[in-house]
Amino acid sequence: MDARPKTIYLPDTMTNWPWPRAVNPHYEAVKIEADAWFRSFKTLDQELLKAFDKCNTEYLRVGCEVLDVQLVVDDVTDRSTVAGAKGIVDIVIDALHNPYKIRPEGEYIVGEMMRQCSVHAMQTISTTCYPRFIDKFTTYLRAVAVEAIDREQGHCLGIDDHFKHRRETIGTLPWFALHGMEMNLPDEVYHHPAIVDMLECAVDLIAVDNDMFSYNKEQADGTDYNSLITVVMVEFGLDIGSAMGWAAAYHTKLETRFINGLAKIPSWGPSTDILVKEYLDGVGTFVRANYCWSWSSDNHRYFGTMAAEIQESRLVPLWPKVHSKASILGGEEPY
Repeated sequence: MDARPKTIYLPDTMTNWPWPRAVNPHYEAVKIEADAWFRSFKTLDQELLKAFDKCNTEYLRVGCEVLDVQLVVDDVTDRSTVAGAKGIVDIVIDALHNPYKIRPEGEYIVGEMMRQCSVHAMQTISTTCYPRFIDKFTTYLRAVAVEAIDREQGHCLGIDDHFKHRRETIGTLPWFALHGMEMNLPDEVYHHPAIVDMLECAVDLIAVDNDMFSYNKEQADGTDYNSLITVVMVEFGLDIGSAMGWAAAYHTKLETRFINGLAKIPSWGPSTDILVKEYLDGVGTFVRANYCWSWSSDNHRYFGTMAAEIQESRLVPLWPKVHSKASILGGEEPY
């Protein structure tokens, strides 16, 4: 008999987070433009188009395009062999760093998507923001290639190593670079240890929420080796419910660390301090946005059609274990 519980209790981690949900006033208009751009790549896999449909002024447009590229990278590499994932990553990194280079005929379409996105970003965002975005997105892409190796070999890291790796694979740091797209935040500010610690803390908050939300799906398809919930269960010998409780308690500690960190931010003068406050408010709002997106009725990734019901009851029916989908690149990937 299956000794696993039939439901998982999902703690509410964001009750006391001081940044409320906010929607960009240009969202609806830009969404139409971004949707049209995404669909212009007519050779995209139908599964990707279905995933895109479930998700969803110039600065916002850049963000939408980056999200579209990230969606394709995540979806394709998740279903690829190690060699296939590396091939996709190499294509995207080349297009990211060489936006005016014509892409080879027959190359997977994500290369051209990244090239166009990079051109648009270069022409739109600030001169200090662009190289930071390139650097962080490259780090994310390389981590995705390493993640494919971990997936194939079933690596389950310890908690400290898990967070180090997860900060790169979750793909949030490129977004924190983009939060400064309309401002020229000086390097001595962006790289200051106090700011770096705030960003690391925010990434960890998002990673904890994401791993709690995604655990059910990942345990069902056999990819939970990289989930914080599995890592905690293995390291401390806990059951699913206790591991969820551990993650929620750790999330609370991270919230406290982030809020207390605001008082430790030094002053760089009135004009720069205004930018820093705006920047960190954006980071705090992003943490909230990630949480809200996970519950969105358009996002069936974690809860199917039961998002509203689960958000109310906090009880998640445990999905049965299933085999993986066929890999887009490199054949079937059994877990």
